[in-house]
Amino acid sequence: MKPDLTIAQIKELIYNGKFTEDQYIAFKNDSRKGVQKLVEQYEKKQEHKLKLQRQYEEMQAFENHYLQEGKQFIAGVDEAGRGPLAGPVVAAAVILPSDFYLEGLNDSKQLTGSNRALFFDTIKKEAISYGIGVIPSEKIDEINIHEATKLAMHKALNQLDPNPDHVLIDAVELPDIRISYDALIKGDARSISIAAASVLAKVTRDRYMETLHNAFPAYQFESNMGYGTKKHMQAIREHGITQYHRRSFSPVRKAIYGGE
Repeated sequence: MKPDLTIAQIKELIYNGKFTEDQYIAFKNDSRKGVQKLVEQYEKKQEHKLKLQRQYEEMQAFENHYLQEGKQFIAGVDEAGRGPLAGPVVAAAVILPSDFYLEGLNDSKQLTGSNRALFFDTIKKEAISYGIGVIPSEKIDEINIHEATKLAMHKALNQLDPNPDHVLIDAVELPDIRISYDALIKGDARSISIAAASVLAKVTRDRYMETLHNAFPAYQFESNMGYGTKKHMQAIREHGITQYHRRSFSPVRKAIYGGE
């Protein structure tokens, strides 16, 4: 008996998710190898989606705990750019709606650049509130990177409206914020709010470094984001440093002056 649907038609139905339960049973029982391959691909995709959903739910544990305690606005805070030799350190703070869901959201370092860009727009659009703090290299040299990171986090938190009831921070202690908080080791992989903040911080900083690349192409900031790669260090030795380099960082001092 000739099948009712061609493989191309079945592919379109599966791709768009527009099929009935009876149709899917028929697809699974279809003897054509092309259909069986489509069914296999679909089931793998569904398994992956379920895995991402479970991971997301696990990353909501801290937020849910404090929501159940009666807290209403839980902020996540993270930074980007503590380690590079050039450019600012950037922190972001974000309060997400309790029903927010963004499939695949995780620590920004685990995401592709294209996903980070998409997530960046979605988070900014759907967040209850967000803030971004940027501390330039000259301030980093003045007060050190740890204090600059905390200052960036304070700036980001101060932009939130409404004020958070509780704050989840990736690893950094902020005892003077006068709000209850948790500093979570590897928090960007454990809290969905911190993961969202990590995306905002990293994309903001990466785009800043891409603009610096246009002004200083020899340093390849567009690809190294200011980190001390071999080519970046070679460029420092050949061209010196820019106003955006962190003079207090040992590799920069050594490349310019030698020794310590």
